[in-house]
Parts: sequence; structure tokens; C-alpha cells
Amino acid sequence: MSAEIGQLALILAFMLGLIQGVAPLLGAHRGDPVLMSLGRTSALLQMAFVTLAFGALATAYVTMDFSVELVAKHSHSTQPLPYRIAATWGSHEGSMLLWVLILALHGGALAFFGRSLRETLQARVLAVQGMLSAAFIGFSLFTSNPFSRLSPIPLDGTELNPLLQDPGLVMHPPLLYLGYVGFSVAFAFAVAALIEGRVDAAWARWVRPWVLSAWVSLTIGIALGSWWAYYELGWGGWWFWDPVENASLMPWLMGTALLHSAMVLEKRGALISWTILLAVLTFSLSMIGTFLVRSGVLTSVHAFAVDPERGAYILVFILIATGAALALYAWRAPSMRTGALFSPLSREAGITLNNLFLLAATATVFLGTFYPVFIDVLNGDKISVGPPYYNMTFVPLFIPLLVLVAFGPMLNWKRDTARAALMRLRWPIIITIVVAGVGAVAFGLANLGAALGIALGVWLVAASVMLLVRRWGLGRKGAETGRLIRTTPLAVWGVAIAHAGLGVSTIGITAITAWTDSEVVTMLPGQTIEFAGRRITLDALGPATGPNYQAEQGRFRIEGRGRPYLMVSEKRFYPSSQTQTTEAGIHGEAMGNLYISVGESATLGAATVRLWWHPLVGWIWGGAMIMALGGGLSLSDRRLRLAMPAGKTAPSKTGEAAA
Repeated sequence: MSAEIGQLALILAFMLGLIQGVAPLLGAHRGDPVLMSLGRTSALLQMAFVTLAFGALATAYVTMDFSVELVAKHSHSTQPLPYRIAATWGSHEGSMLLWVLILALHGGALAFFGRSLRETLQARVLAVQGMLSAAFIGFSLFTSNPFSRLSPIPLDGTELNPLLQDPGLVMHPPLLYLGYVGFSVAFAFAVAALIEGRVDAAWARWVRPWVLSAWVSLTIGIALGSWWAYYELGWGGWWFWDPVENASLMPWLMGTALLHSAMVLEKRGALISWTILLAVLTFSLSMIGTFLVRSGVLTSVHAFAVDPERGAYILVFILIATGAALALYAWRAPSMRTGALFSPLSREAGITLNNLFLLAATATVFLGTFYPVFIDVLNGDKISVGPPYYNMTFVPLFIPLLVLVAFGPMLNWKRDTARAALMRLRWPIIITIVVAGVGAVAFGLANLGAALGIALGVWLVAASVMLLVRRWGLGRKGAETGRLIRTTPLAVWGVAIAHAGLGVSTIGITAITAWTDSEVVTMLPGQTIEFAGRRITLDALGPATGPNYQAEQGRFRIEGRGRPYLMVSEKRFYPSSQTQTTEAGIHGEAMGNLYISVGESATLGAATVRLWWHPLVGWIWGGAMIMALGGGLSLSDRRLRLAMPAGKTAPSKTGEAAA
């Protein structure tokens, strides 16, 4: 019965989405409080029914109900319970239901927590959110029904893609979707503001926490995906510019710009039109990511193998939603003027310049991702765009961006002077120059780029520390400094920590790019080789058995750096799906990872062993988590979480100057 309950709940949620998309919009236009309240009720009921539908599908997986076609195709009786649960979103249909669930949860949260918003604004935001929900629920019901029955019923089912049977992939998709769908709230607020032709302080104060929450989730999700690819695929890399990787990077870059622009709007009432445009584009890029993995236009380990017709549905919806929003923007935005002027050297100007670099970087990734698709459509040629393109286009844009990141928080609002700004950053500048000089001497001129990359990471960390030191005051009495430290807002801590995390990741990326060491050898049991200052011995090579796989396992003894230790690497075979995977052996240290993967060899009784030494690679993901921590601290700041009461706002209506 769980499938039928889920199907009925999804149908009711679809109907509620249609009501939510129309009633509050009409109510806001007429000033009818009954119709506007119907939007809140619909959002809360829709959230309940979508949650019920998702729970029904999860129950079918947990109980191994192979009469449900989706369960039979993506689960197996020998599959461990955590991966049966993860299989709920491990398919096209299941992942779309997860998307719908998160969208409904956001809509319900807007209805429940948004009562301090102006009533007409909340009604219009909920209406836009309802339209999005109805579109995606309709997509699930009419093209990707997760509750279809299967007859005859198989005994064991198939199984979840073995590449996805991994702890990292249990959390990776939900976090990505929290990021993607979280930006839908900013989109809904932007469209609602364009319909009203009005933006006020309450609008900015409400948008920023939603954007920050989505950005934090997307940051963690991308980091987990990178870590999974590193240890699961056995190729020793952390980023390959795969189109689906790019699909998550683009909204992250645009969301970063939106986050900073929303801060300017909240603090100074500036960049109104720019912030609204970024909100529209960020969620559009999130939907494009959904299209990429479901369209059939690309081949990727991350993509769902589905027919292009369903991808076409999403593409049409993206065009309608984005096109309508941009048409509204073209109509309303020119009249949304702001009186909050600022000089070319100010925090507002610095953030605007950073936004332009982020926008340009996003454009290069978009072009590299879709250029092969355009060429294929035009003349049928199959081409690929790989790392060399991004090294030549993306990296030169991102390096000056990282230099500018440190300046933004150190500049004053409205106006500043170059001399004053440089004086505030004199110590980070001195430290960076010293690190670059020492690095050039230590690494040699051949590795000058690496020395500059390390110095750039140090620059970001040092400037983040200086941001806090400046607030606490140098040369003050101890008691006064202690009071300033205790009263430092969490949002300030968050900015400093997030920027420092970016510096840590920069150091890690520089180190692994410049100094990775690798070797491929054929080894017999008992054989020892020298690699990266270590003696590596293949102690044993033989079969191993898991809950739903067989493996050829290599056991290695590592000596030469501290106490000896063992590493295990496996080549796994999953009989149910006839699939092979590589489970790399990884030994993490503060200064890097030793990475070993085993493969088949033409020599009887031997294995092909791939060895990598990845210096500071863990700093990449550590830096990403530090960035997310900074975002979380900012989000926990009470001033950011509480919306300004509608009665205390200073509205900026169409054609009026903002305060």
C-alpha cells in the first residue's frame, strides 16, 4: 500500500501547488486577506503531503518492496540498509522526489516563519514557490512517476549503482539539493519584488539568510562530491571539470556573488537591480544543473541515464521560468533606482568588482560546459573541453579575484582612501611578500608559480586574521580588547573564517597541482619498491568478500616515515549489476596523502599498482569545510536570522530612492 499512499499524496500535493501558485497572487492583487492566507495553508499542507510521499518511497526501499519498479531497479536484497535508504534518491525518479521534498520544505518554512513579512510580499513569494512546486511535482507525476508498479515481481531486484554505494554519496545529493533548491527562495523573492515593483529592508533582510543557508549546503555538497570522486573512482584526482561538476560549480559561483550583493543591499540599500538579477540567474543555473544530469546530452559518471524527452521538459520549464523572470526584470528594474551612492574606492565598490569577476568566471565555465553541446547540435561533431581550457580561462580570472577578496572587508562603507586601506593591510602584505620570496628561493624559479600560489593562500588567511585584529584594536588595554573580542558579532567571525578557509583551499590546490608525484608499477606479493621516501611492500594479494560484492584485495605495508602501517586497496565486482569499482587505499597525513589503487595485470599472480603522493590535498576539503563553518556562524548570528518587522522598514518603491 505504500506506493498507492505515496501516489495519492503526490497528486494532492500537485493540486495544492496549483492553488498555492494562483490564490495568493490573486489575493495580493485584490488585497484579499483570505486568498493570501490560502497560500500559507496550501504551502503547509503541500509540505505535509510531499513528506508523506517521500516517506512512502523510502519505506518501499527499506522493506524491499520489489513490486515497485523503482525499488526493483535500484535495490537488492543483499544491499546494506544505509544504501537501501540512499537509493531513495539514487535514481532519476527518486532524486526528483527529493528535489520536490526540499522545495516543499522551503515553501512550508516560508509560510510558517514569514509572518513578519509584509502580507502582500509573503503572498507573492509563496505564489512563485507554488508555481515552481507544481511544475516539478507535475514533472514527477507525468514523466517520472516513482510509484509505478512492476509485474511480475522479481525475487531480488537489481541494485543501486555500486559507485553510489558509499557513505559520502549518502549525504552528497541531499546537500547539493539543499543548495540548488535553497536558491529558489531568492528567486521567488526576486520575482515577487519585480511584480510589486518594490524592494525594502525587510526584503533584503529575509533574502540573505536563505541565500547563505543554500550557499553553505552547496559548499559542503561540492566538497563531499569532490572527496568521493577522489577516493572512489581510483584516478587520484579531486576535480576533473566534468560537466556535472561544473553544473554545481556555476550556481556556487553565482550564489557567492548574490550573497555579497545581498549584504550590500541590506547594509546600504545599494545594488537593488543587480541583486535581483543575480537571484534570478543563480536559481536558473541550479535548474540547468538538473537539466544536465537528466537530458542525455552528456556522458558523466554523475549523470542519470534517461531519455532526452524528460530533459526537454526541464529545458522548456527553465526557458519559461527564466524568460518570464527576465522579462519582468526588463520591465521593472530600470525604475528601481537607489540613492545609496558610493565612491569608486569603498566596500560597495569592492564587492561589485568581485561580483564582476565571479560573473566572468561563471561565464567561462558555462561556455566550456555547453560549447560541445552547441557544436554537436550544429554539425554533429563530438568534441570535449577539458582542463587546458579552464586553466587558460578560469584560473586567470580567479587569481585576481582572490587578491581582491582580502580588500573588501577591510574597506569602509561608502568611501575610503587607498592609503588608509593599504595601511590596514600592511601586515598581510608584508607577510605575503616574505612568503613569496622564501618560496621562490626554496622551490626555485621553475616553481615560481607554486610559490606565488602558496603566498596567495597565506594572503587570504593573514587578511582574515587582520580583519578580526582591526576590530579588536591594536594597542588597547587588555580589558578593552577582551570586551571587543567577546562582543564581536558571529557574522564578523563568519566572514573572517570563510575567507581564511578559501585561503586554506588555495594552498591545497597549489600544492597538489605543483608537486604531485605518481608511479605505475606491476607488483608481485612480497615485492618492495621505493616511492615518495617510503618503502612500499605488497604483503598479500587475494580475494575478499563483502555483503554484496567480491573483491581482489591488495594489502600493503608502508615503512620509512614514522611507524609502519598497513594500507588496503580493492578492485570490487558486484555480481548483481555486473559492475566493477576501485576502492583506493588512502593514508592521510597533515602534509599530504599516500594514495594506492590496484588493478588487473597481464602477469599471473601480480597486480598493476598505481601510486600517488598528493601534498596538502586534504587542505582543499578542509578549507571548504572551514568556509562552510564561516557561513554557518554568520547564519547563527541572531541579527541575520530575525527578519525586520514590516512596520519598521523604509520602503523603496518603484521610481523612489532607497534610503
